[in-house]
Amino acid sequence: MLWPDARGVALVRHGPVSHVAGMSGIAHLPHRGAVAVTGEDRVAFLQGLVSADMREAAPGRALWSALLTPQGRWLFEFFVLSDGERLVLECERARAGDLAQRLARFRLRARVALQDISEGLVVAAGWGGAPMPAGLTAPDPRVERAGWRGVFAAGSVPAATVDWAAWDAHRLSLGLADGSRDLEADRTLLLEAWFDQQGGVSWTKGCYMGQELTARTRYRGLVKRRLVPVAVDGPLPEPGTAVVDGAAEVGTIRSGRGGRALAMLRTEALAATTLRCGEAVLTPALLPWMVATEEAAR
Repeated sequence: MLWPDARGVALVRHGPVSHVAGMSGIAHLPHRGAVAVTGEDRVAFLQGLVSADMREAAPGRALWSALLTPQGRWLFEFFVLSDGERLVLECERARAGDLAQRLARFRLRARVALQDISEGLVVAAGWGGAPMPAGLTAPDPRVERAGWRGVFAAGSVPAATVDWAAWDAHRLSLGLADGSRDLEADRTLLLEAWFDQQGGVSWTKGCYMGQELTARTRYRGLVKRRLVPVAVDGPLPEPGTAVVDGAAEVGTIRSGRGGRALAMLRTEALAATTLRCGEAVLTPALLPWMVATEEAAR
């Protein structure tokens, strides 16, 4: 079975995986919304709170970033888009209000305003050569084959050429997380979800909330779990279902579609060929850069 990785390399897999390689399209993402951050202190304000370097955000250049607890556990992920006058955090629509309120707690005297602007907006994504329209758009910064993302007024969004399920299959094929469908609030560490490998962490920007544990995880090699693609043979289990290796619980399955899913697994289970999850058999299907990262950490 061939499963192309994020860089287009075909990999041999042991489990059944549906084929979406070479597909292109534009999809609307109804589960995504946005928070606007305005005011002259917007960059400095976010710089001290989130994981990516906000000084690098610019029109046409997006960042992927996260807000953590003070203890370094994941709370929110978002793409940071800039139009030169504001920063727009493209995030989970159902949690956009919570994100704005959480950030507002740290405003103090900063000259900044935060607002959930999801109402009347549409988030869209394109890939496989689909042309990126003008506006609040930028390439997805995580991996090249992810394509582009954009936030549009409802009346100016480009027409969808495929449905949301096609986009979901595409991002699963690249091993990309989709917010709280794959990450667990107050539990997941950024390096467990590959934020460092996908541009979501700056190691040079200085302090931000949760930075100490994130840095310690890197420099002491404390990553004990990884969010990885798995091939699913059998009925797709519900998210959160335990994954077991023999009698030992080694993780949980997260989002999935058809014969593909993501699972948060203990690192000792990544080389297993047959894991059980509900009525299905899972086979870890790490992409080459994931394999290289794990080998370098040993």
